[in-house]
Order: sequence, then structure tokens, then C-alpha cells
Amino acid sequence: MKKFILGTAMAVMMSTAAHAETIGVSMALFDDNFLTVLRNGMQDYAKTIDGVELQVEDAQNDVAKQQSQIQNFIAAGVDAIIVNPVDTDATAAMSKIADDAGIPLVYVNREPVNIDTLPEKQAFVASDERESGTLQTQEVCKLLGGKGKAVVMMGELSNQAARMRTKDIHDVIETDSCKGIEIVEEQTANWSRTQGSDLMTNWLSAGIEFDAVIANNDEMAIGAIQALKASGRSMDSVVIAGIDATQDALAALAAGDLDVTVFQNAAGQGKGSVDAALKLAKGESIDKKVYIPFELVTKDNLADYQAKN
Repeated sequence: MKKFILGTAMAVMMSTAAHAETIGVSMALFDDNFLTVLRNGMQDYAKTIDGVELQVEDAQNDVAKQQSQIQNFIAAGVDAIIVNPVDTDATAAMSKIADDAGIPLVYVNREPVNIDTLPEKQAFVASDERESGTLQTQEVCKLLGGKGKAVVMMGELSNQAARMRTKDIHDVIETDSCKGIEIVEEQTANWSRTQGSDLMTNWLSAGIEFDAVIANNDEMAIGAIQALKASGRSMDSVVIAGIDATQDALAALAAGDLDVTVFQNAAGQGKGSVDAALKLAKGESIDKKVYIPFELVTKDNLADYQAKN
């Protein structure tokens, strides 16, 4: 009888182990507010699923380091890999490494350059960047009454999201209702609050005149706000727009400093990437592109947005 009970217990343990899933996660950078929410979303969700373990690594914005992490995950025998790419132009090589090893791979948040040629066991989970910059700039256009001068703060130019969001800005401004807006400066601040502040300080020192700041993310927008306030400029005299709806951005909206942000569901993307990785690891078929919708957030709808989120 004891042998039977022991054998049954061991069988249960072996069955549980057989269904355990290990996912290797390589994040572009831990020290980024939005990516921290994304990473926490993955980890919090994984904790709710029995037998799922995440091994999360920081690539520290180093492409070579990220590729090495992927190779280490494969060597460790993970069931699937999730990658938030440092450089979206480097994803073809990452896809090949994982595909050659037969390990499913899911890109999250940043669209890989090889999105249309991803191998069978690979997918992309994010929000459709064609919506983000479009929603943002349409609202800026509305607030400006369709005319004025704007400066644009771009994210890292190696990042597809920065390129797409900037293209969105130009596409909206070329429409009939917004063509009275002129972009007088457009430079990168690499998604950084500090660099956003420095860039705005440089523009102010150069005497650049503008009515709006359109930033590819909230961190740069907040940096611009800090520099503008330090220079003594009234926040009522300029429209400031970001993307991501981070907690700091929502606080800036409530304070009246930020005018526009676009909610990108970082936690939702994190959950979606884990779900996609688990399905691929089990041999299930999924869509190559899984999109989580964006949502415009302004001073007018901030209370409603916070109530439902």
C-alpha cells in the first residue's frame, strides 16, 4: 500500500514537471518606466499560472548582449523565448538563432524588421503603432485649431516604433484639417526624460518658437515639460503630447502640464506575450501579429480613464 501511494505521488510529481514551462525573457532595458510596467505585467501574470517560470534578463540596450542571452536560453533548454528587441533591425538574426534551435520566439512591444517573414513558431505582440502617433497628433491638431508651429521629439531611430510614430505625425499634419501646422524642429531624445529636457533646453536657447511639443513617448514629453517650466514658460501657452500613459504622465495630465497621451497597455502586452509563448510551446497555431488597442487620454477624459483602469 505504501509503495502504491509513493508511486502515485511520484507519478503526479512527474506529470506536473512534464507540464512545467520555462520561458526566457530578454528585455531591451530594465531602466525604462514603460518597459518596467511591461516586464512586471509578464511576471505578475506568469505567477498566476501553475508550472510557468520566467527567466528574465536585462540586455542593457546592447544588441550583442541580447543575442547572447537568446543563445544562453536555448542552451538552457527553455520552452520558449520572449524578446523586447534592443534594435528592431537586428531581429532577423535573432529569429534565425531561435528557429534553427526549434525554440518558439515571441517579440513584444517593438516590431521586428522581419515581421512579414517570421518563421512558423514565431509571433509579435504589441499595439499597432499606426494608431498611436495618429491619435496623438490628431488631438494636438484639434487643440491648435489646425495651425501653429510644432517641435517633434523622436525615440531611438533604430526602433521601429519611433519611426512609425514620427511618420504618423507627418501623415496627420499633411491632412487638409491639419496642414496649417509646421514642424520647425525634429530630433531624437532616445526615449529619455533627461535627453528630452536637454533637447528642449537647446531649442529654447536657440530661440526656436513653437506652439506644441509632440513626443514619441511620455518620458521625453515630461523632460520637455521640466525644461519649459525651468525656463519660466507658462504651460498654458504650449500643447504637450506624449504616448504610453505612464503613471508620471497621468500625474502631469492631472496637474495641467501634459495635454495628451495615448494609453499603450504595457501589462496587457506582457500578458499577451506570455500567452503567445505558451501556445507556441504547446504546438498551437496563433496569429503572427497580436495587437492590443491604444486609447487616447486627455484632460477631458482623464477621470473616466482612471475610473476604468
